Amino acid sequence: HWGPHTGPKAVKIVEVGPRDGLQNEKQFVPTENKIEFINKLSQTGLKVIEATSFVSPKLVPQMSDAVEVMTKITRKPGVDYPVLVPNLTGLKKAISSDVKEIAIFASASETFSKKNINCTINESLERFQDVVDIANAERIAIRGYVSCVLGCPYEGEISPIAVATIAEKLYKMGCYEISLGDTIGVGTPGSLSRMLKAVCQVLPTERIAMHCHDTYGQALANIYHALTSGIRVFDSSAAGLGATGNVATEDVVYMLHGMGYETGIDLSELVRVGNYISQQLGRPNGSKAAAALSLKLQQN
Repeated sequence: HWGPHTGPKAVKIVEVGPRDGLQNEKQFVPTENKIEFINKLSQTGLKVIEATSFVSPKLVPQMSDAVEVMTKITRKPGVDYPVLVPNLTGLKKAISSDVKEIAIFASASETFSKKNINCTINESLERFQDVVDIANAERIAIRGYVSCVLGCPYEGEISPIAVATIAEKLYKMGCYEISLGDTIGVGTPGSLSRMLKAVCQVLPTERIAMHCHDTYGQALANIYHALTSGIRVFDSSAAGLGATGNVATEDVVYMLHGMGYETGIDLSELVRVGNYISQQLGRPNGSKAAAALSLKLQQN
């Protein structure tokens, strides 16, 4: 399931809650709770669960237990557990943890790149080349992220051509799939359409994923539009975990199932898992669909 997706109604959900979600939580989530969260997600029918990030513990303390998480989770056959890797140090730790898939990240905004990872876009790609080469030699699959594809907090609107250029470079480096991230959630179906038109001219549509944020309430509308453009891979976070704007997996799956798309996910079970991690964090589930379905589940 790293390749093109079969059938026009098959959609792949990449669950990013354990990494992108928990990474942005202010309170440290105990390792055993992270492991339990991932194990529970593995039983919902999800095929891809982004598990953790091999980053500097000083910079991202939430992910300081990455090795323990990856060595102690119960890996279900047929489920991928990719991890974020920013450099060679992270890659070596990932390899020692028997990781089968990694993700690397770049930005479509020069200013965001400099402020976020302290280097230009081209410099970031040069840094990742060694990571990609070693990963390929180790037969580890590589996914590429592009941030700020529909807007940047520093530069404002981002050129669709700039997004297409960086996406194509990551693809040619060896990334099997490119996830286009609306990092600050400012995109609308209009700006999304222009961006996807540019990217689809340089990448096969089946190699493109969307990572929509709901900061301005546009995530589901943007996902719907991406579906009409042929995109069949979407990133989302259970219970809407993480930074403001992460779209809840439950909401995405509810919409997809209502439109007749197949995800292989048991929505009721997913709601229970989202409620579990929300309880561990001491707050309500951030998914509207989960809130409504939880009432039904309680009544039944």
